[in-house]
Amino acid sequence: MGPEALAQVLQPLKDAFREDQFPDLLVGLGKADDAAVYRLAPDLAIVQTLDFFAPVVDDGYTYGAIAAVNSMSDVWAMGGEVLLALSIAAFPPNLPPEVIQDILRGAGDKVAEAGAVLAGGHTMEDKEPKFGLCVTGTVHPDRVVTKSRAQVGDVLVLTKPLGVGVITTALKQGLADPAHVEAATASMLRLNQAAARAMQAVGVHAATDITGFGLLGHSQEMAANSGVGIRFVLDALPFLPGAHEYAAQWVFPGGAYNNERFYEPHVSFAEGIPDETRLLLYDPETSGGLLISVAPDRLAALEAAMQAVGQAYWVVGEVVEGAGTVAVVERP
Repeated sequence: MGPEALAQVLQPLKDAFREDQFPDLLVGLGKADDAAVYRLAPDLAIVQTLDFFAPVVDDGYTYGAIAAVNSMSDVWAMGGEVLLALSIAAFPPNLPPEVIQDILRGAGDKVAEAGAVLAGGHTMEDKEPKFGLCVTGTVHPDRVVTKSRAQVGDVLVLTKPLGVGVITTALKQGLADPAHVEAATASMLRLNQAAARAMQAVGVHAATDITGFGLLGHSQEMAANSGVGIRFVLDALPFLPGAHEYAAQWVFPGGAYNNERFYEPHVSFAEGIPDETRLLLYDPETSGGLLISVAPDRLAALEAAMQAVGQAYWVVGEVVEGAGTVAVVERP
């Protein structure tokens, strides 16, 4: 569902379940965020999220693994640790049992890699396969990381390259170079756990994971929630091999256009940036990286923490004065 339709259908729930009516609901529907957070005790809160989608790759095991990583990522974006997962699945009745087994096995292996438990789930029949996880994590109530606390002067750090949407779309259309698909798959399979632990160890102001609303959509939500502006430097943004190539061919998923329509009023670009590059920044990501807003005096510590665990990262921009706006400039 696109961001515009989602905002419309969620409004009744936002009215019915306001955080001010539920004091232990630390993060709910009031402001767009990556997961719900509910306080159980003064030193313990649970982080709850759910995500599932149709296949983005051809191999069942890899599809299940990517879906699991993508689902768990929302917990890490909130600064939590994954504890437990349940699978949610819809499979065609004629899908071979061994393919379903591969999907579940891929998910289980990634949940185990995160040190968590895959404890059950629910299945139903559907014409197109869909798979994902309902994930429960934990976090200290005072250490929840949201989209709402970015501060002017912060530095923006991104932990995965962009371009998954155009590459997987090229794969579906039979246009993708296998090497490009391999690089995109490796990125989608990489856990955000190490990056989340690094940002928790250092202390950051805000974070989000870059998924279906693309870099510009998710960053605009961070800017709006925090009452600030965000400025990205195009030359600093990392892209997967092949992303610009497929963008130049206009091989975009429909979600990129939905994101552009909804977020465009809040986004500005430097004059020389081509149209296809602009749309690429709206590209829906699957299992994307974390976008972290960190105080400049803690950037060196965050970089050191990332390097210590072998976590890739890029310094991609800054937080500026503004009111929910995002700007993309070519150079600093």
